[in-house]
Formats: sequence, structure tokens, C-alpha cells
Amino acid sequence: MEQALDPVALTAELVRCRSVTPEDGGALAVLERVLGAAGFECVRVDRAGTPNLFARWGARGGARSFGFNGHTDVVPVGDAAAWSVDPFGGTVRDGRLWGRGACDMKSGVAAFVAAAVDFVRDTPPEGAVILAITGDEEGPGQDGTVAILDWMERSGERMDVCLVGEPTCPERLGDMIKIGRRGSLTATLTATGRQGHAAYPHRALNPLPALVGLLDRLSRIELDSGSDAFDPSTLAITSIDVGNAASNVIPGVGRAVLNIRFNDAHTGVSLSEWLRAEAAAASEASGVALDVEVHVSGEAFVTPPGALSRLVARAVEAETGVTPVLSTSGGTSDARFVRRHCPVVEFGLVGKSMHQVDEHAEVADIEGLKRVYGRILREYFASD
Repeated sequence: MEQALDPVALTAELVRCRSVTPEDGGALAVLERVLGAAGFECVRVDRAGTPNLFARWGARGGARSFGFNGHTDVVPVGDAAAWSVDPFGGTVRDGRLWGRGACDMKSGVAAFVAAAVDFVRDTPPEGAVILAITGDEEGPGQDGTVAILDWMERSGERMDVCLVGEPTCPERLGDMIKIGRRGSLTATLTATGRQGHAAYPHRALNPLPALVGLLDRLSRIELDSGSDAFDPSTLAITSIDVGNAASNVIPGVGRAVLNIRFNDAHTGVSLSEWLRAEAAAASEASGVALDVEVHVSGEAFVTPPGALSRLVARAVEAETGVTPVLSTSGGTSDARFVRRHCPVVEFGLVGKSMHQVDEHAEVADIEGLKRVYGRILREYFASD
């Protein structure tokens, strides 16, 4: 029997790839080498300069297929001097693997790759194992997982179910599985009045009171009280910008940005219409033009508890001794795209250090995650 693939060593190799989004840094080539050697058919599905990889073991259109989605791009390091280790060193120290992407989510990708390679080598299944790995999850996302799914549809490729390997656990490995995500909407509000001298306010039309009043109203409104699957929706004002360096000038324009994380009581369209109606009312009352530009990065969705979530929960509990909570909390992930293709749930490492200085993952957790993923694959292909 061949030696099992080490997920910690593979994670370290991926961390050493400087894949700050949208750069690949050689990360996908590492995966192509490892997967290709195990008999996976690998296809690069790059689009608009975004690096993407599709890999399949087994025949296309077989009896069943199990999919995995993840990403190898990472957020910027930030202040490199604040790190106690080389952010791209892949250092193992004190029982932890350190570096950008160690937590989010090169470890998750490495753990599944290691589990999948061992699985197809030791117990070749009747069906296909598919990986959809992107280099554009931390960026705009429109040419990443979306591009892979578009290519799969054109090529007749299909995942029956999919597991996303994002860090999902708040405190310890095994304590949470994500079965859905809130939607996310970002709105830019632009208030346009008439610039003037602060000593002669009657000759100007100050846009700021109208803008601030609208923001105050929006922030005070309770969007909902939650739903069966989700916590209450939230609205956060994230920026107010006037760009006025002169204290004696009434500005002509002011801008603000807000973000709404919404549950299944709303859609991006319904919230966009609500924001524009509120802005129109404020504009009519003040005489200040208030324009709203909206970007919806994902709609709220939930995969109802069923065969897939039960399978993942059984494997998690068997390998970690922890009974996971099924949750829809947190931000967005590429599961928002996969859910249009097939049922999808998410399970990965503890996410406490993701995007932080001195990002890291416990070596024991990376090894444990591989065991969980391996059990999921074995049980999925053994079931009727």
C-alpha cells in the first residue's frame, strides 16, 4: 500500500505559493501535480485572467458524483512587519502551521485532496470524485467558481452533491456545519446638493443633513425578526465620505456605503426597491438628489437538512466526538454559486485566525479534517 498523502505538508506547500488574489502563485500547479499523479483528469478553466482548476477521478456521467469546492487565493498580508513568521513560509511550530491561507483555506483544500487521493487509490469507487478549485474567492468572484460551473454545464460535467471546505467552526473542529448563508447587498448612496460658503448657507443646498437623516432612519429600521433558518437581517453603515478639506465650504456631494446581510425573508431585488423608495422620500422632503447604486453579491439560501447534511454530521461526530450545529451564520462563500448546481453544505477548520496577522491552523485539526473528509467519501459511495 502506498504511503498516505500528508495534508499538513501539502498545506505548507500551498502556503508557500504567493497566491494573493487574483494571483495564482503556482498553487493550482501544485494541485494539478498531486491530483494528476493519482489519476485525476485535470482541466484549467481560467477565465478573464482568473485561475481555476477542475479535476475529476472516474467516468463522466457515472452512477454518482461527489464534489468539493474550495479556493487557493488569499487576502493580502497587511503589515508584514507585524507577523512573527514569514507569511508565506508555511512554518510548522508549536503544533501549528503558520502563514497566509493556513486557515482560510489552503488547509481545507489540502485535506480534501489528501483524503480524495487516498480514497480513490485504496478503494476505487463506482462513480466520480470532482474538485472545483478557484483562485478568485477572496476577490470579485465572478470568474472563479462561477466560471467553473459554467464550463461544467457546457461540458456535461455534474456534481450530485458538493462540500465546500471553508472554515466553519467557531471554537473547535467539529462544532459547526454551514447549511446556508445570508445574502449580502452593498449600497452606495450619493447625495447631491449645491456647494457654497459656510457663512451663507442660504445660497447653498447642503446634501449632508439629508444624507445623514436617511442613514439614521435606515439604521433604526428592524428589517425582520429572523426566520426558521436564519437570524434577523442586519444593516451596517460602513462608510461616510465627503472629501471636504475646507471647514468653510458646504460640500456639493456626500456619499455613504452600507451593507445588508439578509435572510430568506428578503431578496436582493426587494431590498433594492426598499432602499430606492426610502431615498426618493428623503429627496422629496429635502430637495437633495439622493441616488442609490446597489450590488448584490449573493442571495440568501439554505440547503434543508437531509441526506447530505446527515452524512457530513455523522462523519464529523465519528471522527471528532463533537456533535455539530447546523448553521446559516457568517458571511458569504462560494456555496452561494454552487447551490444553483446541486445540494451543498460547508465544513472546515476553526476560523478564528482567518485574515489575521499570524494566521495559522492546528496541525492536529488539519489531520482530523482529512479523516472527516475521508469518512464522508467512504460513506457516500457505500450508501445505496
